[in-house]
Amino acid sequence: MSVRQTFERIRQDSRARVGARAGLAFALTLSVALVLAFVLRPDAPEGTADADGPEPAHKPGLTAAVSAPFNAFTEGYDCYRTPTLTTTRNGTLLAIAEARTAGCGDVGDIDLVLKRSTDEGRTWGPLQIIRGAGDPGAYGNPAPVVDSASGRVSLLYAYSTWTADPDGNRVRGPRELRMAHSTDDGADWTTDPQPQPQLKGADWSWVSVGPGHGVQLTPTRPDRPGRLVVSADYRTTSGESGAQLLYSDDGGLSWRPGARWGAPEGRPAPNEPALTQLPDGRIYVNARSTATCGTADHRMSAVVDDVSAPQVPAPGFVPVADLPAPPAAGSVLQLPGGPLLLSAPSRPGAESSDRWTLAVRTSRDEGRTWSEDGAVVLRERAGYSDMAALPGGRVGLLYETANGTPHGYIKFTAFGPHELRAAAEDLTPRRTSDTTPYRNHAVVHGAPRLGNRPGGGKAMRFDGKDDFLRLIDCPDELRVGADDFAVATWVKYKTRGQDKESGTRQPLFWAYGQGPAAPQIRIEADPATGRLEGTVNSGTGPVAVTSRSRTDDDTWHHVVLQRSAGRLELSVDGAPPATAPTPTGPAGDLRPTGPFTLHLGTQPDYKAFYAGALDDVRIYGRALSRNDMARLRDGNDVTDQERVHLPFDRIW
Repeated sequence: MSVRQTFERIRQDSRARVGARAGLAFALTLSVALVLAFVLRPDAPEGTADADGPEPAHKPGLTAAVSAPFNAFTEGYDCYRTPTLTTTRNGTLLAIAEARTAGCGDVGDIDLVLKRSTDEGRTWGPLQIIRGAGDPGAYGNPAPVVDSASGRVSLLYAYSTWTADPDGNRVRGPRELRMAHSTDDGADWTTDPQPQPQLKGADWSWVSVGPGHGVQLTPTRPDRPGRLVVSADYRTTSGESGAQLLYSDDGGLSWRPGARWGAPEGRPAPNEPALTQLPDGRIYVNARSTATCGTADHRMSAVVDDVSAPQVPAPGFVPVADLPAPPAAGSVLQLPGGPLLLSAPSRPGAESSDRWTLAVRTSRDEGRTWSEDGAVVLRERAGYSDMAALPGGRVGLLYETANGTPHGYIKFTAFGPHELRAAAEDLTPRRTSDTTPYRNHAVVHGAPRLGNRPGGGKAMRFDGKDDFLRLIDCPDELRVGADDFAVATWVKYKTRGQDKESGTRQPLFWAYGQGPAAPQIRIEADPATGRLEGTVNSGTGPVAVTSRSRTDDDTWHHVVLQRSAGRLELSVDGAPPATAPTPTGPAGDLRPTGPFTLHLGTQPDYKAFYAGALDDVRIYGRALSRNDMARLRDGNDVTDQERVHLPFDRIW
């Protein structure tokens, strides 16, 4: 009998039974299907060489979307967020999400909505509103879990009202957890609010669940259903943040708080935890970290032996090293007889805007380490995701994406073991070295080339289409603040006809944010004048200076943009600088208010790119003297208060 025929027989047998025994049988047969899928797979064993030769730069990846259950600006809502996916006892898929009535912001009228699929996600039924119809409150963070004995679906979620601040702006009111149930595969839901005050600590200022589906642990006895477990996070009035597991021993009818772990304000803490059961029965939890700046570790994990224990056992939640990912909710799924899976955006960085390139990675040591390779689902912007086992042995994945933003639409895809392995590619970010002691190596995007300079050395060449570099994870040494600073680089470019026609400025260097109120430092090439323009904005309005001579002659120029004693200066090739007064003191503070990135060759919204070359990019925490500039032009090092030096000697 083939694997596919085995799947079909299992599915038919499981749907032919009802009651508690059928639920347990379905859980067991689903596990068998997944074991067969990942053990009796027809593809080559791990470690077998690819007969087609070297891997391409980018493999095709997994199928990006089989279907799109929720589309922005449809069915009465502007935006859909926070997807969760679960499979009922009878094999129906439930896609549950937050439906936001006015934009994608967290503040506003938010409902919980559902769509059901009976064909493994290929098509979806009509939209159902589980909670929030006619109610301006916020219903969010759905966390469903299925009891295999009764078939009951329990849905824990967060609820809050809104109040107005003195300026009339909406602010979140007290937040609590509530529950809903369905006993008919999600077709109908209980209507009473069912608040769960026992799940919120007396000193908690915040509580939430998931987002993502919970799990049912392996039953300890045939006549006793397995414990249901859902993840939660919290914040106390004293500033402690952390994660807590919630559990039910009666099929989801009542819930208790379980193992908890928190950290004081200022230390990394788990947020938006996802969980799964490991083969040995323990619970593996992988969470978004509250730590953003000054670290590359944006996820944390813990293993819990006893869900009902008061504390997560030592060492508690620890950073997951060597796992490039931005701050975002992810999903974990242990496949019986196969690897542990993690779905999350794979582009490194500390900002929410770094949610790009959704991928599925594997771990074969219970989450202690994660593969450097993974299967890419989508190379564009993508946010939160949730995975669930499908009745036929494949894995379903529900995730956020949109045009130019990670959020708004929710799409569904599915994959099997062969597809996962065939699509695996190296997800390690390419970098070019920072030679200062800070080691702020730049992340390389697109395909910029290292070309030789006539006088020796190499330079980074950008194609003006999708080549750029990023300095990520907002280290303290790159927060300029109100102090003097300098950005020095060699520049070589020529204004293109298309740039003149569009009037689009080419961004060479862009630090921090974008927009009239965002702190920023930037150097741009103006196609109308053929000159460079340097700009700073502390949030009170831009101050700009323009180079005294043209720089678009396709020859090398040494450029320094700096703030010195209250003046912005732009110097080219050692000539007298163009200057303008800048605000001083607090009014001139360029320090970003949150996580930030420095871009070379593009701007934060990625709507313009630089076509040309850069070399020897340096950032200083002080202004440079004329002698300093001359030394740099002559090829000498100036290291006093040097924060970044990118010599572009290699890409690795």
